[in-house]
Amino acid sequence: MNSKINILSWILRIVAAAIMLQTLYFKFTGAPESIYIFEKIGLEPFGRYASGVAELVASILLLIPRTTWLGAFIGLGVIAGAIMSHLTVLGIVVQDDGGLLFALAVVVFICCGVLLFLNRKDIPVIGPKLVKNDLS
Repeated sequence: MNSKINILSWILRIVAAAIMLQTLYFKFTGAPESIYIFEKIGLEPFGRYASGVAELVASILLLIPRTTWLGAFIGLGVIAGAIMSHLTVLGIVVQDDGGLLFALAVVVFICCGVLLFLNRKDIPVIGPKLVKNDLS
């Protein structure tokens, strides 16, 4: 990766990891907002803990250069579930948050998507095929 792409990659990693990591406090301590969300989608408490663990793992993997692709892949999956929950059950605005949780999920989704694209060569088995004709 050239230096500008490397800087962009680190910014995206830090943004996605920071957003996912800051939600862990609420999920693991049983904050009323988190309990409300997961009760509304019918996954309280298992879904709250499982998504928290998945976000923790994704965040750690994002920050390790060799495993960024895997962290981005896991992050995309977890956040896709969050976005779908907002669009189908929760709504964009949850408990008068002005759509903040939804917006943060979209930011993480975009960051992880771009990171997965930037690190596509590192994906085992299919990675080399994804960059076979790449000019970079």
